[in-house]
Amino acid sequence: MTRADMLARAADRRDPWDVVVVGGGATGAGVAVDAAARGYSVLLLERADFGSGTSSRSTKLVHGGVRYLRQGNLGLVTGALRERGRLRRNAPHLVHDLRFVLPCYRRLDLLKFGAGLTAYDLLAGRERFGRSKLLSAGRVSRLLPTVRTGGLRGGVLYHDGQFDDARLLIALIRTAADRGAVVLNQAPVTELLSHQGHVRGLMFHDAETGTQVRAAARVVVNAAGPFCDEVRRLADPATAPLLAASQGSHVVLPRRFLPTDHALLIPETPDGRVLFAIPWHGHTVVGTTDVPIPAAPTDPTASDAEIDFILETAGRYLATPPTRADVLATFAGVRPLVKGDAASTAGLSRDHVIRTDQPGLVTITGGKWTTYRAMAEECVDVAARLANLPPRPCPTAELRLHGAADVDATDEYSGYGSDASAVRAIVESDAALRERLHPDLPYRAGEVLWAARHEMARTADDVLFRRLRAGALNAAATAAMRPRVEALLREA
Repeated sequence: MTRADMLARAADRRDPWDVVVVGGGATGAGVAVDAAARGYSVLLLERADFGSGTSSRSTKLVHGGVRYLRQGNLGLVTGALRERGRLRRNAPHLVHDLRFVLPCYRRLDLLKFGAGLTAYDLLAGRERFGRSKLLSAGRVSRLLPTVRTGGLRGGVLYHDGQFDDARLLIALIRTAADRGAVVLNQAPVTELLSHQGHVRGLMFHDAETGTQVRAAARVVVNAAGPFCDEVRRLADPATAPLLAASQGSHVVLPRRFLPTDHALLIPETPDGRVLFAIPWHGHTVVGTTDVPIPAAPTDPTASDAEIDFILETAGRYLATPPTRADVLATFAGVRPLVKGDAASTAGLSRDHVIRTDQPGLVTITGGKWTTYRAMAEECVDVAARLANLPPRPCPTAELRLHGAADVDATDEYSGYGSDASAVRAIVESDAALRERLHPDLPYRAGEVLWAARHEMARTADDVLFRRLRAGALNAAATAAMRPRVEALLREA
């Protein structure tokens, strides 16, 4: 999978594509996989790098959403739990069970949260990852050795899913390519082409060569996430905004704050949300916030207020509260929430919306990572009808994603799944490629070459933040690694 080949295929095509997808995040990649798997011709265009927006900046959880259960949104929870099970089957190298512990400091909370998480299990049905159960205070402190024990009355253990979001996104992109789709990063859409009020295709700019490319299409799917209103305005500059943007931020701490394979759920924060502290790649990720913002920035960053909120809230549950000096990295993403009447973004629905803005243009937005596949299925059904494509059944419910394999989680290349042996061969081909890029992180120089040659990484940020996960783990180490990564990219 090389960008030069993909660009040549896009530029050389004269016939209309069945489906052109705008946006290379989870939703857009899911639509491309679905449409290509049905046998339609597919072009996917991403203006920056695949997953460079919200899809690489999540809380790293594949879950039904325990707080949505509290809101009474049983349909969203049930659907997400069903998709959670499918994701674990279809990408077992990237999705796994994670046990959560919810510490309780009031006996009434034991009953309330125990009942709620039992209902969570029941909604999962056959897709349940494990059974929730009540824990004694002693058991809680053994499973979470850094939890505050003063006043601890017990807790509840439950199961949910964890994943590597950016790596799963790359697996989706490669799955689409395996099925014949043409996928391009660094290809912003500059114009929608219409004839008699019907969108017939688009123009995109190749950011690397500076050329403009025309792509005729039977249907264009706008899956640009928090930027979908920008695409809609290409068709109608006066269109009313569809989204209310919300920023979610995370703080990354050393493993010593959660030296366990269990996660911590903080069930009630001052703003009415839940907060997670999870073990991830040898570190502790704590988040997320929910802050309304007027517009979606291309590179969101956690504000000082959000960082302080996370540290203060987590500190109420940890024996040693974290401070600014403990923070190794922060990251933030923008949720594309559909506008509604809620008083805050926390109250807006996480359901998705599919709408036909005008003939030939379908917009899909909202939703969540866990439900990307079901969203894509529904969207392709709508797009195929709109474009009069031959009806074909959706095969993705049981479609194994690129790299899918049962792996040894202790293998440092396990995240590559069935590609692990090929990655290892590059790394071990030369002593210089076996070197760690930084002593505090596990990544090796040869992995940069793999990312450039097989995963369409174009820049150091593509490698450091999305093919490898250094940027989401340790900011200082990432900065130190950058010159070596840039040099390796020139060699690739």
